[in-house]
Amino acid sequence: MSWQDLTVLVTGGTGSFGRKFTEIMLREYRPKKLIIFSRDELKQHQMRQVYPDTDDSPMRYFIGDVRDRDRLHRAMHDVDIVVHAAALKQVPACEYNPLEAVKTNINGAANIIDAAIDTGVKKVLALSTDKAVSPVNLYGATKLVAEKLFVQANSYSGHEGTHFSCVRYGNVVGSRGSVVPLFFQQRQTGRITLTDERMTRFWITLEQGVKFVIRSIELMRGGEVFVPKIPSLRITDLAGVIAPDCEYAIIGVRPGEKLHEMLVSRDESRYTLEFDDMYLIQPLHPWWGWPALEGARPMADGTEFSSDTNSWWLTSHELRQMIDEV
Repeated sequence: MSWQDLTVLVTGGTGSFGRKFTEIMLREYRPKKLIIFSRDELKQHQMRQVYPDTDDSPMRYFIGDVRDRDRLHRAMHDVDIVVHAAALKQVPACEYNPLEAVKTNINGAANIIDAAIDTGVKKVLALSTDKAVSPVNLYGATKLVAEKLFVQANSYSGHEGTHFSCVRYGNVVGSRGSVVPLFFQQRQTGRITLTDERMTRFWITLEQGVKFVIRSIELMRGGEVFVPKIPSLRITDLAGVIAPDCEYAIIGVRPGEKLHEMLVSRDESRYTLEFDDMYLIQPLHPWWGWPALEGARPMADGTEFSSDTNSWWLTSHELRQMIDEV
């Protein structure tokens, strides 16, 4: 596929992912048109100062909310690719405002699907999270439902219609809600708060996440959940790199939080393909009949991809490098 011939729309385009996606798209892929769809006019104004939409620029800015199906229909006119990054993702906020999380993360996903099929979009890739696997909080539960909606949407559009897939990855270094800015802030006080010393997390940079999304769009045929093989870290190691001279206070695991995260569950392993650098979770539907991509092998049955049993752990040097890139 030639990106230079394509019109791309990003929902939640003024967020951390959307800004990095825009940077990389304009620098390396140069699409015919890149539409930023989001509900925050101030953030769009600020983004427009960096990526103007004047003269021959491919940039376009569209105020709208994924809760508004009619607005999505208008925004997706003549669009080829949709990257769905809009979500309510702060775990405490979703717990306290559950209906709002449902309206954006679930109803918004349904609106994306309807609008994309109705307007003839070629491909839709939705961003998911490790918290969608065996969810214990509302955010993870809404993202699990959204995954199911996007995978099953392929049965409505068929092989010749819109193709829908998902990308699922872990915590992003320095994104909104990341613990990294919190640790830097707390370092000034000489005291770092840790929820639990045993806690582990998957870790990925924004640039790595964006490039994996772009690659998944190029590979997708509809119905897949793409999972990158990414490293784990111990929360104590992260605190040690950012604030080595600070004392630690253990405050306990917060509501809706896990000790460890998972990207592929044991039950999913039965229908998951493994590659050198990623997993591909296949849909359990009769319409799935694509031949396996080159280099695929079955994931060992009964195994899982979990942050605490991961074979790839970040060293202190690697952590410093990732933090410095933020």
